[in-house]
Amino acid sequence: MTQPLPDIVGPGLVVLFCGINPGLLSAAKGQHFARPGNRFWPALHLSGFTPRLMKPSEQEELPRHGLGITNLVARPTARADELTPEELRAGGERLTGLAERYRPKVVAVVGVTAYRAAFGRKDAKVGPQEEAIGPSQLWVLPNPSGLNAHYQLPALAEVFGRLRSEVERAS
Repeated sequence: MTQPLPDIVGPGLVVLFCGINPGLLSAAKGQHFARPGNRFWPALHLSGFTPRLMKPSEQEELPRHGLGITNLVARPTARADELTPEELRAGGERLTGLAERYRPKVVAVVGVTAYRAAFGRKDAKVGPQEEAIGPSQLWVLPNPSGLNAHYQLPALAEVFGRLRSEVERAS
């Protein structure tokens, strides 16, 4: 039996990234975005959020860069489409609570389809959202999973970079 992945959170976060749920390998390792084909860590680095390419095993270092990670749903699955709408909605409520408690400048949900289900925003698009989540600005980013063929690494890094640029402008 695997333990839930830890939330990498704390005071003073600039961006709290929120994945959909852990994949099976991530759950087994206890590390966010642990599958080698996942492009989260490369996109984070290429967009300028981190000074070097970090490994999933280094996730505890993220708060030093003003970054955190959590998930909408704690239950590990092989594919995100195995989650129920009820799990996603409950995850949206939990994420709102984390935003209210830790007050990051931005919450970035990584996965537009899951965001739509969790928050009832069927027409949401990638990018900044009009509504806030708690006291935080809300962004939706593409899912970095290797299963997402719509966004390859350069396109992911570009969208992550837009978020980073907006955060820097607002600081």
